[in-house]
Amino acid sequence: MRWILLSLVFLAGGCSTVPTTFTPAEPIPAGEFSHRLLSRVLETHVSQGVVDYPAIQLDDRLPAYLAQVDRVDPNALATRNERLAFWINAYNAFAVKGILDHYSPTSYVGRYRYFIGRDYRVGGAAINLYDLERHVLIKQFQEPLIHFAIVCASASCPKLQPWTYEPDRLNIQLDRVARDFINDPTRNRFDRKNKVASLSMIFKWFEKDFTTSAGSVLSYIARYVSDPELVQDLMQSDYRIEYLDYDWSLNGTPPKEISDAGRS
Repeated sequence: MRWILLSLVFLAGGCSTVPTTFTPAEPIPAGEFSHRLLSRVLETHVSQGVVDYPAIQLDDRLPAYLAQVDRVDPNALATRNERLAFWINAYNAFAVKGILDHYSPTSYVGRYRYFIGRDYRVGGAAINLYDLERHVLIKQFQEPLIHFAIVCASASCPKLQPWTYEPDRLNIQLDRVARDFINDPTRNRFDRKNKVASLSMIFKWFEKDFTTSAGSVLSYIARYVSDPELVQDLMQSDYRIEYLDYDWSLNGTPPKEISDAGRS
């Protein structure tokens, strides 16, 4: 059953249509678009990566932000950093919205529904989380650091930050979340005595992204390890890599149940 479901995920992802042009209704000029509303939601309802979903359910600023995302053409944003920050923030906002709508990645079927079965609106077009990650963020930007910034509402994901990604600070922000994730012993552990690196499954799922950038997963990780002695050991020793089980449980307090009529 597991392999059937995984096959369905990849088939569905491969057959879907990813928008390349956008024609928003009542468009917002790209220069006037702001992530301010989402920033207020995150700083109010996220603490140490723990998300208060019931409180976000009552916060009108998230639907207002999502409405603005549907009114802007992301291709019209002037710089690469503006476009990359836009798509990272959109992913995180959509991931929160999916949880509020009672989609959940905690099971195989749930992951299909959460990542592929639920569409979101950007610039008048529809896109799901799978396509946004694989075909927009990974394919178009080719930046491995996005894997530490996008958050799929699960405990083993990177922590959702209480702030949004902003073009003028994007490089610093991405460096920060990479260091936080890689040096977090609940996500990555290094046994120097036995030369074993116990890594997040993120490094296995997206191995190509990291090896393309640095030659190997461990070489990429060493860029962000805070302990200089460990960096030297990783580069000079032959570490065996093991991958930790991924915890798909929710990264916060579950949203309150709502009736089917109240779902959007």
